[in-house]
Amino acid sequence: MPPNGQGIAALMMLNLMEQFGLPQMEQRSAEAMHIKIEAQKLAYRDLYTYVADPKQAHVPTAGMLSKSYAKARAAAISSERANCDPKPGEPEKGHTIYLSVIDKDGNTVSWIQSISDFFGSGVAVDDYAFHLHDRGGNFSADPAHPNVLAARKRPFHTIIPAFMEKGNTKIAFGIMRGGNQAQAHAQFVSNIVDHNMNIQAALEAPRFTRRTVDGCSVMMENRLDPAAQEKLKSLGHYVDWRSEYSAQMGGGQAVQLDTTTKIHYGASSPRKDGAAIPEPDPYFPNKP
Repeated sequence: MPPNGQGIAALMMLNLMEQFGLPQMEQRSAEAMHIKIEAQKLAYRDLYTYVADPKQAHVPTAGMLSKSYAKARAAAISSERANCDPKPGEPEKGHTIYLSVIDKDGNTVSWIQSISDFFGSGVAVDDYAFHLHDRGGNFSADPAHPNVLAARKRPFHTIIPAFMEKGNTKIAFGIMRGGNQAQAHAQFVSNIVDHNMNIQAALEAPRFTRRTVDGCSVMMENRLDPAAQEKLKSLGHYVDWRSEYSAQMGGGQAVQLDTTTKIHYGASSPRKDGAAIPEPDPYFPNKP
């Protein structure tokens, strides 16, 4: 999903990660996690600097997504040390439900719905009892920022349903939890493309998330081996180790279609409620 959403950050992370030899790295290794964390820092610094409603502010989308820009930005990533003060580049010089579905004809849907904070705006619609969202809270109060509050302007937002495809393989997926989404999407794609995982393994694999733009703090699930944990520490990451399948990393769902075999696959993250549910009967139309 394009700006005014955060989907661009997932693509920027992937462009940055592409500059390094991730397919030669083990997914749970400190080296792979370090590259992905550092890519998140640079992508999110640009995300919060430039993204706003493109109808009312200039968002340098093409520059932010260019391979040459990613190559230049990747030079800021050191394999020896974490960057605790990422700078923006110059491209031109809680409560969310996600659903993915494939029908019998191979049509896929990637859908996400959220009211943002707890109980959204706190205002319920009379006679219908659903809450209104509070996405307007994501505007900036800085008059010089492209995302500054203004009439008829859409705020920056975080909800980004996703598709990916290559050849005969088509995947619809989404991973939730606010600002975690774009970085979780990038890690999910990397798990499939770089580390040859299926969609269930890609959802379950250990992930990190960062809640701040500055600094070197990072939350990470504790399934990395002790040597990898120590290596990340030595690189300068301040790791807040979380449970094996932490809700902080965001739950997610995915479906996959092979257009040649017509076989459908489903996957659901163990980090929150959800399930991969096959199409119901009639598999046996003559069954009483």
